[in-house]
Amino acid sequence: MSRPTRVLVMTIVHHPGDARIAHREIPALLEDGMSVTFAAPFSGYGVEPPAGVTGVDVRRARGRRRLAAVREARATLRRLAPEHDVVLLHDPELLLAAAGTTGSTPVVWDVHEDFPGAVESRDWIPGPVRPVVRAAAKAAQDWAEKRFTILLAEDGYVPLFHEPHPVVPNSTRVPEQVPPPASRRVVYLGSVTQSRGVRMLVDTARLLKGTATVDVYGPAHDGTDALLEQAQAEGALTWHGFTPNDVAMQAIEGAAVGVSFVRDEPNYRFSRLTKLMEYLAHGVPIVTTPLPTAKALVEDSHGGVLVPFEDPAAAAAAITALLDDDERRHAMAAAGHAYVQQHHNWNRDALDFAAHVRRAAHGGGQ
Repeated sequence: MSRPTRVLVMTIVHHPGDARIAHREIPALLEDGMSVTFAAPFSGYGVEPPAGVTGVDVRRARGRRRLAAVREARATLRRLAPEHDVVLLHDPELLLAAAGTTGSTPVVWDVHEDFPGAVESRDWIPGPVRPVVRAAAKAAQDWAEKRFTILLAEDGYVPLFHEPHPVVPNSTRVPEQVPPPASRRVVYLGSVTQSRGVRMLVDTARLLKGTATVDVYGPAHDGTDALLEQAQAEGALTWHGFTPNDVAMQAIEGAAVGVSFVRDEPNYRFSRLTKLMEYLAHGVPIVTTPLPTAKALVEDSHGGVLVPFEDPAAAAAAITALLDDDERRHAMAAAGHAYVQQHHNWNRDALDFAAHVRRAAHGGGQ
């Protein structure tokens, strides 16, 4: 009997419970019969490795304090890569770590973001040096394209590369049956940052106080915790902090509205926002700012409403209108769930992802 394909999955930036990594990709690999070693900053985030994997704790990279984490990752890759059939990287920072450390073991880079474009949204990078950092990011991306197998999480990332690469979309697992959106509860799911519209979220929650309850499930970054704590102290919202994806999915079921107020920035302009698909997958209508992919999702699914950027009053009015119109809200929930089940379903995409990784492990490249 042949041994299973051995996959080393690594991140030094993402939370070990990241939805794409821990709740989609790793289960897909395990379900396909592969064995998984998961190197991640477990102690840095205060969590344990998930079941079914061999966990390896590595230093967490954060803010400007990244060099030590990259050095430690280089040592970890040099030690562990030869024991595996393929290495799956999730951070641009790991491109530096992988240079000259993985030997003959193939490397797959799972691209979650517009790496050069993301420089603009990194508050810890001083403005005057951002053009230089952006150019370095583009050079690193071009270097990696020549050496690694590239998987893309978004169709919008295709133009960032010189050659075509497979897209394994950031879709979501879609349950067959979901409860109706019968409450007067508004939910926000995912990391909370300035770029993802924390100020609009907080101001909208304040306007909804007394009309709806607002629950925020996700970790705060970029100093946004103070804004959330102040709004919570005022009774405008409840901030639950980081919530494992499977727990969060259960928590949002039955909510009346799921919101996303991402700002119009280059890194998000053509990114498919997973939280919107997760809301629809669980029967929750969406209210979102009109980024191109969000606008297309609302128009194609008939599952939500668009509101202007940086306009809490318009968002609160749209949410209140949905709360007061049961028939419209239920129709949106049903239409959105059916659309995502057909078009953005990880239950199907997982098979493609596992096939790409297995092909890379055994010399098939892309």
